[in-house]
Amino acid sequence: MAFAAAREIQDGDVVFVGIGLPNLAVNLARRTHAGGVQLVYEAGVYGAQPIRLPISIGDPCLVTGALQVMPMAETFLYFLQGGRIDVGFLGAAQIDRFGNLNTTVIGDDYRRPKVRLPGAGGAAEISWLAKRTVILLPQKRSKFPEHLDFRTSLGFHEGGRSRESLEAPGGGPERVITNLGVYGFDPETREMVLEKIHPGVTLDEVRAEVGWPLRVQEPLGETELPDADTLRLLREELDPKGIYLG
Repeated sequence: MAFAAAREIQDGDVVFVGIGLPNLAVNLARRTHAGGVQLVYEAGVYGAQPIRLPISIGDPCLVTGALQVMPMAETFLYFLQGGRIDVGFLGAAQIDRFGNLNTTVIGDDYRRPKVRLPGAGGAAEISWLAKRTVILLPQKRSKFPEHLDFRTSLGFHEGGRSRESLEAPGGGPERVITNLGVYGFDPETREMVLEKIHPGVTLDEVRAEVGWPLRVQEPLGETELPDADTLRLLREELDPKGIYLG
């Protein structure tokens, strides 16, 4: 997942980074094919150059060598609201077929949910304002329901041109990357479409973990495997303690 996500980053992109696998992915891209990427962390750091893998958005290693340090509110104002974020990485507890995300509650009753989640954080602003978003999450049927228990962050709303009708300035989700495969979005219906599956995964396994009739690209591709040098970089330099890779 980290390798596939890193491939979504282009040299020179300004990327709003989260913690977890997105953090690993953008730092992998910076060390390989996208040395000119600029990392923005929610805590208020632009142009971060972490000397080790950050374990939170407030990790002190983000400040050393950074181009700019500022209050969190100014980070959102100058970069997100200023239209300067090329890629925003997001995770979620649930995602629907149009890329809308839930990070608020699990259960039908908002006041008495089965699980109360951390909430929006900066995700609602990232999904609304970034030029494109990349979503990473483990794929389980409970995480890919027909209908979200709560809509926290906007994807393509109800599909078609409904996002544009809300006048959302950002481009919406471009890619969804799971432990089973990689998804894009149909340019007309804006529905999620399976584009690639990971080696060793079957289409039946993917369909079993989606709560709606899944659309599949023809021909269906297979994700590229990281080479030995990339695996070494991930396991020995970027995440030697296995914080994210286990």
